[in-house]
Amino acid sequence: MVIVADQSGKEIRSVKFNAYDFEVGDEANDFEIKILKEEWEEIPRDALVYIPDTEYGGIVKRIEVDTKQGYISLGGLTWRGMLKSRIIEPPEGEDYAADEGDINTIISHRVEDAFEGFMTGSPPIGVYADYRYNRYVSLYDGLQAMLKRVGYRLRIVYNNVLKRVVVDGVPIVDYSGQIEFSTDVNAYIYINLDRTGVNHLICLGSGRLKDRIVVHLYADADGNISREQTFTGKDEITEVYDYAGADETQLVQSGTEQLEQMQSVNQFAIDIEAETIEIGDIVGGKDFVTGISMKAPVTGKIHRSDGGIVTTEYTISNNVEVSV
Repeated sequence: MVIVADQSGKEIRSVKFNAYDFEVGDEANDFEIKILKEEWEEIPRDALVYIPDTEYGGIVKRIEVDTKQGYISLGGLTWRGMLKSRIIEPPEGEDYAADEGDINTIISHRVEDAFEGFMTGSPPIGVYADYRYNRYVSLYDGLQAMLKRVGYRLRIVYNNVLKRVVVDGVPIVDYSGQIEFSTDVNAYIYINLDRTGVNHLICLGSGRLKDRIVVHLYADADGNISREQTFTGKDEITEVYDYAGADETQLVQSGTEQLEQMQSVNQFAIDIEAETIEIGDIVGGKDFVTGISMKAPVTGKIHRSDGGIVTTEYTISNNVEVSV
């Protein structure tokens, strides 16, 4: 059931939809609801639409009329997408923004400051974090990174009683030790092990010729980046990154981000049929023919209804842990 409410959160009615699609995660975060023209009922400007007791919801910011297809389409950002639309800026006179304290207190402060009267947090839970954010990171990515340091992830739910979007931290669950999706039970699994990516990046900053700043960054087998070399000889793959004008601090930060994109990426996809698995939780799968096992975090969900059939698709991170 999809509910529509006005800007104050007052519930109006359920939506008579033909189909809907809520996409949430680390990348795309928007929704679309298709309503047959003959079933259209007026929806207030900037109305809230949501599925109760889930994170599937958002504010209507787009209305599309298609007379040929015979439907009206509503769309906008999801709650998660709204968090991605705000930026954590360094305080005036500071190089970086940072937070220290209980994770839920940090989250509450950040979301209530960004979305006063619309988003809120939860009470403290006794989990402590001391974290420095990347410069000008989105509110969503910054909070996710902070929580990941302590083994937690973001939970986002519209609370119909509070009439607020509640954002808090909950533990990451590693389902790979509880549920193994495998070819042995006819589950679809896709595995691609790739070791052709860059593992040594020579970063060039400010200065000229022999006076130029040079930093060597290396990726290890787990994708960790540092100044200590892991791969040598026939296993070393090197590229040059030119960032003229950068000092050493800027060069390391930007070079690290560059190498993250250039290093080897293992791909992993499986069929998942478990509604309890959420974004940030970890899933695993195994191919019994090759003996390859993988596990990785869930990074997104697409929840849709079409023709009365409700499905949820999952996307999985390329930050994959492999065992053979």
